[in-house]
Amino acid sequence: MWTHKPWQGRLLPHPLPPAERLRAYATWCNAVEGNTTFYATPARATVETWAGQTGPDFRFVVKLPKVITHERRLTGAEDEVRAFFDAIEPLGPRAHTLWIQLPGSFGPADAGVLGTFLARLPRSHRYGVEVRHRAFFADPRAVRHLEAVLAGAGAEWIPFDTTVLFRSPPTSDAERDAWTKKPRVPLRAAALTDRPVVRYLGRDDQARTVEGWRHWVDTVAGWLREGRSPTVFVHTPDNADAPALARLFHDEVRAEVPGVEPLPEPLSGRLGEQAQDEPLTLF
Repeated sequence: MWTHKPWQGRLLPHPLPPAERLRAYATWCNAVEGNTTFYATPARATVETWAGQTGPDFRFVVKLPKVITHERRLTGAEDEVRAFFDAIEPLGPRAHTLWIQLPGSFGPADAGVLGTFLARLPRSHRYGVEVRHRAFFADPRAVRHLEAVLAGAGAEWIPFDTTVLFRSPPTSDAERDAWTKKPRVPLRAAALTDRPVVRYLGRDDQARTVEGWRHWVDTVAGWLREGRSPTVFVHTPDNADAPALARLFHDEVRAEVPGVEPLPEPLSGRLGEQAQDEPLTLF
């Protein structure tokens, strides 16, 4: 997302070489979702440039390729898994959580497959799993089973909170598009590990987005008081103001937990405009 065109001249100075955009982005937010890895494993040399543009404390939550999670459904993908781990190795400690997003058809009957897959992964990394099958939210037995599978591997359950998006009909093209693509699942706000990861999707209207995250401010503040280290990603359907919203979310949490470190001072875009877009805040 750090190469997102609407950010040029707003979130990021413009013009700026592509190899410098992540460095500029990292002055706004100190974590990023690695969603592009879902479509293809990047070249190791590309990942080396990501590491070179970020400090050791910057967090990448990197998604496993879809050939592993969606096409092979976690079985028979040993070569692809090895290639992925080799590619991301240059990130070192920046690979905060490896994100296993599963298709909506991956249900409770597949939980054993997930357990076997997690057990075979290197222990040198932390893992988070995002499920989209409604039974994992509605059936208490399925919830308990999945939590046990994840706990056995020390993995986190990554919630994707879309409840605000689906609370009322869409009012923009971006919201209408999100309605057709985003999962409509109940809210989950429980952490299994000391590194919870939250993905929150609001609306294009800023006030509705902020109102919808109130419970997350309280939840994240509670996790911090417990000694956990959460990572929160703030999205909107058009992502036009997401970085500014992420920083606002961070400020609201800091108001409840004053010991939280501030985010970096953002690098201005062209003409002094300080932009907005994309998700992320880290504590």
